[in-house]
Amino acid sequence: MLALGEKTTELRKWNTKFRGKFLIHASKNMDIEACERLDIDIDKLTKGTIIGSAFLYDVKEYQNQQEFNKDKQKHFSIISKYFDGYKYSFLVKDARMFKTSIPYSGKLGFFNVDDSIINNNLKL
Repeated sequence: MLALGEKTTELRKWNTKFRGKFLIHASKNMDIEACERLDIDIDKLTKGTIIGSAFLYDVKEYQNQQEFNKDKQKHFSIISKYFDGYKYSFLVKDARMFKTSIPYSGKLGFFNVDDSIINNNLKL
């Protein structure tokens, strides 16, 4: 949803000072409940690959449940996520999906990817 530009914020439990262009990695682990709620066929999703890029321009910290709920159409998360500690919203723009995904093992948080991997595999 983020790489397609439909989701414009990414929820996290942690804050970051990072700003700029980043790669979007599709995790091997999917939020089954969210996929069911959004009527997404989990078997058709690309997993464990770099699927696109976007630009993180700011971070919003939710102060209460009402602020979190107000942005629901930006992050698509269920209401209870706020109480699980997802209080930071990474504000994203200029998202784009790559024509070809790049198999790559992910890591938690932001992580570096060697430029040669992207340059040798990317077909926009």
